[in-house]
Amino acid sequence: MVNPAVAGRQYPPTPPYEVGREKIREFAEATGAHPASTDADAARALGYPDVIAPTTFAVIVAQRCDAQLVRDPEAGIDFSRVVHGEQTFTHHRPIVAGDRLVAVLHVDSVRSAGGHSMVTTRSEISTESGEAVCTAVSTIVVRGGE
Repeated sequence: MVNPAVAGRQYPPTPPYEVGREKIREFAEATGAHPASTDADAARALGYPDVIAPTTFAVIVAQRCDAQLVRDPEAGIDFSRVVHGEQTFTHHRPIVAGDRLVAVLHVDSVRSAGGHSMVTTRSEISTESGEAVCTAVSTIVVRGGE
């Protein structure tokens, strides 16, 4: 079981993640995203300085942020028993190639259900200068013993 005492915990900001044009392109091609994610001219035509990331691209930064909790020995999470339950994104602005993003992890809740633990985290993703970019909320299920 996950240690319920980690609920309410906040972790320090992650190291900056530099959003590369090629990473956006790879993600966009894998997910069938808008041409503004693979073509800088298409993005500029929409008023952006460079290609924009698909909305779900934020999961890359959010999962790096969530790793702080998973690796925290006090949390008691056995990663081999983790199932990704739910993910939502609230975008404050598009992620653009060249952004340097940091994220702060908040553990919003830990609860037990049917012998399993449900952990909800919130990653507040911003630029290094503090501009809000995205709020990513994730729920993981940590399966109980068999």
